[in-house]
Amino acid sequence: MITDVHTHSTFSPDGVSPLADMLARAEALGVSYYGVSEHFDYDYLTDGVLCEGKEVAMTDAAAYFACARALQAGRGHGTRFLVGGEFGFTPNPRAHAMYVDLIRRYSPDFVVNSVHTVDGVDVWYGEHFAGKTKREAYGSYLRRVRESLDAPYAYDIVGHIGYVARNAPYPDPILRYDDFAALFDEILCGVVARDKILEVNSSGRGAGDFIPNADVLRRYFALGGRLVSYASDAHSTERICEKRETVVSALRAIGFTHITVPDCGKRHFVEI
Repeated sequence: MITDVHTHSTFSPDGVSPLADMLARAEALGVSYYGVSEHFDYDYLTDGVLCEGKEVAMTDAAAYFACARALQAGRGHGTRFLVGGEFGFTPNPRAHAMYVDLIRRYSPDFVVNSVHTVDGVDVWYGEHFAGKTKREAYGSYLRRVRESLDAPYAYDIVGHIGYVARNAPYPDPILRYDDFAALFDEILCGVVARDKILEVNSSGRGAGDFIPNADVLRRYFALGGRLVSYASDAHSTERICEKRETVVSALRAIGFTHITVPDCGKRHFVEI
C-alpha cells in the first residue's frame, strides 16, 4: 500500500496543480491513502511575516474545505482521500486561537504542525541566515520546533524537521543529529511522549534526499519512536510520491516496519 499525506494544491498560495488533478494523479499512482494539507500560515498573518517583501495570501478555508469535502463525498472504493491542513507554528496566541477556530469550523481529517518561521522571518529566505553561523541559524529553528510540540491545538504530525536546511547558504547545509544532540533528544523524546507522528519528508532539496535525515531517524528509533509518516510535500501532480522508495528503504534499514496515517482521530498502520 502506498501513502502520501502531505501535499498542496492551488488552494495554497504556492500550489501549482488544482486539487482535482492532484487527487486524480494519486489515484493513477495507486495511492491507498492520499492526503492534501493546504497551508494555513497564520504565523505569517499574526507576526507580519513577508515573503520577498510582500504579504502572503492566506488559503481560503471555506472554499478549500467545501471543494475537498465534495470530492471526498463523491468517492467510492479505492484511494482514501484525507482532507487536512498544515499549520505554521508560532508562539503568538492570536494564531493559536485562529487554528483552534479553524479546527472547530472545519474538522480537518488530520493536521501537520510545522515550523516555517522564527522571530518573524521564514527560514527559507536569506534574512534568517544573515550574520549568523550555521549553529546559530539552525539552533534557533530547532528551539522553535521544540516549542511547537506544545502547541495548544490538536495536531497529528510533526512536519519536516530540517526545513531550515532546505535553502541554507552554507557550504555544507545538512542538519545532523550530532551537531545538536541534546536539542534533538528533547524534540524526539517530546514527539514520543506526546504520541505524535514524525514526518519523513522527501522534499529535502539542499538538505538531503529527505528530512529529517537518517541519523535523526535512527536516534528517534533508539528512543522508542515508531510512528512515522511519509510526505512528498508535492505542490504539483508530478511530485506526488517523489522519492517514496528512497524513504521507505531508509526506514526499513533502520528497523521501522510501518508508516502511520492519521485519519479523523484514528490511525492506519501500513506495512512497508
